[in-house]
Amino acid sequence: MANKIQRLKPDTILKNYWRNNERFADLFNAVLFGGKQVIRPEELEDVDTEESSILENKDYAESLQASRDTIKIRKKSNEYGIEYVLFGNESQKNIHYAMPMRIMGYDYSTYKKQYDSNAQKYTKRDGLEEDEYLSKMKSTDKFIPVVSIVVYYGDKPWDGATTLHEMLNIPGEMKKCVNDYKIPLVEARKNNLVLHNANNRDLFHLFEIILDKSMPKNEAKRKAIQYSEEHKTDKSVVMTIAGATNSRIDYNAFEKGEVSMCTLFDEIAKESEAIGEARGEAIGEARGEARGEVRGEARGIIETGYDYKIPENDILKRLQNKLNISVKQAEEYLNMFKKQRAI
Repeated sequence: MANKIQRLKPDTILKNYWRNNERFADLFNAVLFGGKQVIRPEELEDVDTEESSILENKDYAESLQASRDTIKIRKKSNEYGIEYVLFGNESQKNIHYAMPMRIMGYDYSTYKKQYDSNAQKYTKRDGLEEDEYLSKMKSTDKFIPVVSIVVYYGDKPWDGATTLHEMLNIPGEMKKCVNDYKIPLVEARKNNLVLHNANNRDLFHLFEIILDKSMPKNEAKRKAIQYSEEHKTDKSVVMTIAGATNSRIDYNAFEKGEVSMCTLFDEIAKESEAIGEARGEAIGEARGEARGEVRGEARGIIETGYDYKIPENDILKRLQNKLNISVKQAEEYLNMFKKQRAI
């Protein structure tokens, strides 16, 4: 049987990695609490990542589709009962200059879903005060809080905003009057996370080596292979790095346990060389580099969409949001990879 040499889809492989409760809890403890073990893996449960709601105004109604990468609910017992918190994790390959607004939209969508569910209890006015009936909510009703973090896997330093204020041109005297929205953001290429999970430690350490553009590739390869051999890096970590770096990997070799950091670096080198040649022929080396990265990520989003039977309209919206591209560009990518998929 021929080898199944395929591209590991970034979205899918990263979602699979962070679906593990031990890794997920360790990441959030590192980002939010400096490594203190506040969130326990056994307290976490998966939640549907598709959050849909309607933004309503007396003059219009606009549908909002927000699909998180990973979201889990924490259920913890206390002396008063059970306390709940929602944790959302977003993986980002490219710098997104509207990231605070994007995460704010995800969080709003999660709260709106809770509000809509709660409001269904108050469709009749029986027993309700006027304000309660109009609000479709009582003063005693409370929602589950949501905490979102972003993990950035690019090789360039993040120079985008991490707060809503950084996206706004606010007159000095008005700054204290404008509500802010902050997002915890981690750069895989360089961070000081206190991690306890061995796989997470290996993952971020290897990313730090691989994404270090100041280091010659041969030196980075030598260091990564040495680290991987010394720490006996788990296959899931190598697969996640391959997915995040958009590399092609031999699945048969993975099944036999034959894929190592050495293999991964060889594939990254081959892929970079092939993409570089194609880019040079198309639009020149500089422009082609950026387009090739976007094209590869677009392919991953589209194939994941079809794999999970997501409607094409939702795939188009995800392409626009994830890659910051126009509707026309998103449609071109969808048509291109749909045809290739059918062959």
